[in-house]
Amino acid sequence: MKTEWALDPIYKGLEDPAYEADMQAVEKLIAEFAKAVKGAGKAEECAENLLLLEEELVLKISRLGLYLSLRQSVEAENGEVMAQDSRLMKMYSQLMPFTAAADKIFAKIEDIDGLAKKSEVVKEYTFLLKQAKENAKYLLSDDVEEIISAMDMTGGSAWDQLQSFLTSTVKVDYEGKTVTLSEIRNMAYDPDQVVRKAAYEAELACYEKIQDSIAFALNNIKNQVTFLCHKRGYESPLAMTLKQSRMTKETLDAMLEAIKEYLPSFRKYLRKKAEMLGHENGLPFYELFAPLGKSDKKFSVEEARDYLVNCFKTFTQDMSDIMQEAFDNEWIDFFPRKGKRGGAFCAGVPGMKESRILTNYDGNFGAVSTLAHELGHAFHNRQTEDNRALNQDYSMPVAETASTFNETHLGHFALTTATPEEKLALLESDLMEKTQCIVDIYSRFLFESAVFEQSQSKFLMADDLKALMLDAQRQAYGEGLDENFLHPYMWACKSHYYSSGLSFYNFPYAFGNLFAVGLYNMFLEEGESFVPKYKAMLKATPTCTIEEAGAMMGVDLSDKKFWESSLALIAKDIEAFCALIK
Repeated sequence: MKTEWALDPIYKGLEDPAYEADMQAVEKLIAEFAKAVKGAGKAEECAENLLLLEEELVLKISRLGLYLSLRQSVEAENGEVMAQDSRLMKMYSQLMPFTAAADKIFAKIEDIDGLAKKSEVVKEYTFLLKQAKENAKYLLSDDVEEIISAMDMTGGSAWDQLQSFLTSTVKVDYEGKTVTLSEIRNMAYDPDQVVRKAAYEAELACYEKIQDSIAFALNNIKNQVTFLCHKRGYESPLAMTLKQSRMTKETLDAMLEAIKEYLPSFRKYLRKKAEMLGHENGLPFYELFAPLGKSDKKFSVEEARDYLVNCFKTFTQDMSDIMQEAFDNEWIDFFPRKGKRGGAFCAGVPGMKESRILTNYDGNFGAVSTLAHELGHAFHNRQTEDNRALNQDYSMPVAETASTFNETHLGHFALTTATPEEKLALLESDLMEKTQCIVDIYSRFLFESAVFEQSQSKFLMADDLKALMLDAQRQAYGEGLDENFLHPYMWACKSHYYSSGLSFYNFPYAFGNLFAVGLYNMFLEEGESFVPKYKAMLKATPTCTIEEAGAMMGVDLSDKKFWESSLALIAKDIEAFCALIK
C-alpha cells in the first residue's frame, strides 16, 4: 500500500496543461465577474448571474489552492510551488473586493424569500444571501477592500507562511542526530520515560533558533486582525470570530462556564496519572501523552485500515466505506519526512467527492485515533458535497463535530473488545485526548485572548509570549501539571494562531468534543434511527447557525445544562479510571 497521497487526480503537476488552463480560466472569470459586479443593475435582476459566476470561481480557485496547499504541506522548501501559490494569491486578492461588492449587492435584495420563489438558484442560496445582508454592515468601501486583500499577501498571509516554513524546516538536535520537529513531538508518545523527557528538552531547545521570527509573525498577524476588526465595526476579534462561526456569545459562554466547573475533575485525572508514573507534584508536561497500561500494539497501515473499516461498520456502513475508499485510493499521506508539516488535517477536494488527509503516523493507537478523527472530516465533507458550490463551507465549531464523534466511537468500540489489561490503556488514551480538547484548548483560548489584548499596547517578545503561555497553562491545568515542567512554546508550534482570516481556532475543538460526546450518547440510546438525523444535520451545517444545527438534534446549545451533561459523562470516565488504578 502506498503511504503518500495521490495528487495526480487533482493535477499531474505544475506542468499539467489542466493546471495552467485552470489558472488562466480563473483570470478570465475574475474579469467577467468584475465586469458583472461593476455593471450590476437592480439587485433582484442580477443576483442569480452573480451567484453562478461566483460558483465557477470558487470551484476553480478552491481546487488550485488546495493542490498548492497540499504540495506545500509536504514540500516546505519547494520554491516553485511557493511561486505558484503567490501567483494564485494575487488573483485571489484581485477577486476579494469584487466578492465583497457582490455581497453589498445581495444585501440590497429587499425580499429574498420572494425572489427565491422565482429562482431555484436564489432559493438554494437563501441562507447565504440572508447572511450577506446581515454582514454587509461590516464591509468597507470597494477600494479599501481591494487594498486590504492585496496587502494581506505580504502581511498576515506571509507571516503565516513564515511560521509554517520555520516549524517545518527547523533542525532538532537529538542524541547526536538531526530530526524534524514532527518526529521529536511524536516521541511524546514513546513508552520510555527517558525518551519522552529527552525529546521534550530537545523540542524546547530547538525553538530558541526560531522563536524571535515566530514572535514577530504572531504580533503582526494579531495586530492586523485587530486593526481590521475595529475598522469593520466589530466589538472585538472574538466577536468577529463568533460572527464568522455563526455562533452566539451565549453559547460560547455556556460552554466555557461549564468547562471551568469541571476542571477539577480533569486535574484529578492528571494527578492520578502522575502518581502512576512516579511524580509527586503533578504531571510534567512531557508526560501528558505517556501511554499507560498494557497496550504496546503497533498498527501497520494495513492493520489500521482493517481495524477502522470493521469498527465503523458498527456505526454506519457509509462511514466504513469512506474509510476503505480513503486507504484504497491514496487519500492519505502517513509518515513524517523532511519538509513535511507537523500535525494532521483533512481537506475536501472540490468537485471530486474526495478528501486528502495528512498525518504523522507512528503506529500507536493514538495515531489510529487521529486517522479516525480526520476521516470524520471526510465523512462530513461527503454529506455536504452535493450541496451547491457556495453551500459546502461549514463554520469552525461544527467542523470538529464529526471528527470527534469518530474518535468517541473508536474508543467505545475498542473498550468493548479489549481485555481487562487493555482497558486501562484505552480509557486513559481517551481521557488524554479529551484533556487536550478541553483543558489544553481552554489554555489556548486564554492565551490567544491575552495576546490580542496585550499586543495592542506593546510588542510581545518571545519571553512575553512564553510568560503568557505559562500563565494560561497554570489557569487551565492548575495543580494537575508540575509547575516546573510546563511548555512555554506551545504558541510557536500551533499553526492555528497564525491565520489572518481565522482567529480563535481553539474553542471549536472543545465545542466539537463536547457536542460529539452528547451526540454519541444519543446514538447509544437511539441506535440506527440516529444516523439519518445525524447525516442530515451535517449536510445542513453550511446553511444554518450553530444553534440551528443543535436544534436539529433536539439540543439547546445556549443552555449550560447540555455542556454539563457531556462533561458529566467524561467525569464519570475519570472516576472509572481512578477506580482501575486502585
